Amino acid sequence: MNQPDFWDDQEKSNKLMKELKYLKSCVEPFDSTAAKLKELKELAELSEDEPDLLQQIQDELNNLATDVERVELQSMLAGPFDRNNAILSINAGAGGTESCDWASMLLRMYIRWGETHDCQVTTLDILHGEEAGIKNVTLSIEGDMAYGYLKAERGVHRLVRISPFDSNKRRHTSFASIDVIPEIEDDVDVEINPEDLRIDIYRSSGPGGQSVNTTDSAVRITHIPTNIVVQCQNERSQLQNKQTAMKLLKAKLFELKQQEQEEKMSKEYGQKQKIEWGSQIRSYVMHPYSMVKDHRTNVETGNVAKVMDGDLDLFIEAYLKQKKK
Repeated sequence: MNQPDFWDDQEKSNKLMKELKYLKSCVEPFDSTAAKLKELKELAELSEDEPDLLQQIQDELNNLATDVERVELQSMLAGPFDRNNAILSINAGAGGTESCDWASMLLRMYIRWGETHDCQVTTLDILHGEEAGIKNVTLSIEGDMAYGYLKAERGVHRLVRISPFDSNKRRHTSFASIDVIPEIEDDVDVEINPEDLRIDIYRSSGPGGQSVNTTDSAVRITHIPTNIVVQCQNERSQLQNKQTAMKLLKAKLFELKQQEQEEKMSKEYGQKQKIEWGSQIRSYVMHPYSMVKDHRTNVETGNVAKVMDGDLDLFIEAYLKQKKK
């Protein structure tokens, strides 16, 4: 940054500034925690002559333990894309209205999580259910370490409750799948041949209303070789929707490439990796008792309402710690 020509290339300098900010966010909490530990050691030596200091040391020690946990958690988010924004998709499972309603409950849960973590949540594409809820939705979640945290949510989520749509008040089980991929930066090399794309323009869907859904601005892009389909209808401008859809396609193609490399490594080393997509990772039970349990870590809580309000840190942190081990 001290070089005289540092600001000549605005794009490069901004990228380096972003990198500097990230590195400082890693180093400074560690240095601060180490300094606090040193101070406490010095206080502990003085407490031999001043017993009144013992309570102060205990209080500071409790605060230090919290700081150490925070630094430890940050050290677990060291993947190449953990810093990136996240693209999160929710898809209702079989079960009609019941599953669509469960998908809409999960949508609210992740929006609330984003709000409590200072993330900007944008709905890129949504398909509403015929009677209630949603069939699928794609969210862009922009924030510090968004992908690093939310990658823990990838998998199938199961709900058990008394159905509000059943006049006989019977217990129903519903499923919805969550997929999370990192938003890929422009400098990541993903080759897309325009001839491999089929681009369809259509009218946005939704509840409607005055001056709503009156233009053909929604964009659907199909990557023919992989049959990957992405779509966006969030913006009024067809061009903006197309740019966002291309960004989604780029991220999905990159994720596919990463998965293929992991499978190849698995075959070479004779290790069968656990495939979490399509597996039931968490159950949310509202009847006959209240409990949310993560089947990967066995972490559970009886406060279902708190979890549905976006308090997922208990499960995310346990998952990251388990992966680290």
